[in-house]
Amino acid sequence: MSLRAHDIQATATSDNDHLSTRDFKRISDLIGAEVGIKLPPGKRLMVEGRLRKRVRALGLSSLDEYALHLFQRDGLVAERVHLINAVTTNKTDFFREPEHFDLLRERLVPDLLGLRSRERNPLLKIWSAASSTGAEAYTLAMVLSDLAAQRNDFRFAILGTDISTNVLEQAARGVYPSDQIAPVPATMQQRYLMFSRRPGPRPEVRIVPELRKLTRFQRLNLMDASYPYDQDVDVIFLRNVLIYFDKADQEKVILRLVSHLRTGGYLILGHSESMIGTNVTMRQVAPAVFQKV
Repeated sequence: MSLRAHDIQATATSDNDHLSTRDFKRISDLIGAEVGIKLPPGKRLMVEGRLRKRVRALGLSSLDEYALHLFQRDGLVAERVHLINAVTTNKTDFFREPEHFDLLRERLVPDLLGLRSRERNPLLKIWSAASSTGAEAYTLAMVLSDLAAQRNDFRFAILGTDISTNVLEQAARGVYPSDQIAPVPATMQQRYLMFSRRPGPRPEVRIVPELRKLTRFQRLNLMDASYPYDQDVDVIFLRNVLIYFDKADQEKVILRLVSHLRTGGYLILGHSESMIGTNVTMRQVAPAVFQKV
């Protein structure tokens, strides 16, 4: 296989096109202040690689010109959302850390319904607070839909929020590459996924309309001083996000989220995260699972 002339030129340009130390610091400081995500020098090559797509999209010649566009040509206002979309990490999978979904089904939902035993057919509110492309939110929808059909004594609604507009658009569509749904149990695939009758070279699946109607997605910056949502949420998932924040910002985010939980509600973090060192008082009920008391 041979490289064409423009491929060689593009590769050479990419190899020689870098942000200056000053411009990288300005961008990392901006992202830290805007969304709380820390971009140490070790992330510089990753950031450059992602921003080259924005360079091409804007018809600019280099990362240097992109920095000029941001900071000296008043381009930041229009580019801010695209910059945040480009540099934020959006790792997600269906049924990621599956023990949390087992716990939700077997213990958390029954306990929550027990606290509301006087209500007829109560509505459980579940929040995926860093939903990315929606795999976590739709996993929750599948688990709760199965459980609601078995018990027939509660309803549920799911909110997914994220800072990136790109991933939220995909989440709202509910369309995924077919290889991404491998962790979904076969019975749930049959009930909750629609497969194309004429799969192309990159086959895709879509979440069924019944689940999409119960799951809504909105843009939210966790660094905002307040969140425009209900304060009687039953379960909040905030998994594998706090690792990108410093301790002070971690505590602020947790305090804000906990204020939206009803008494007895649960906050679920990623297994690599901890509330140690925060001033939040909650009861730990399982690894990375905390109850508001």
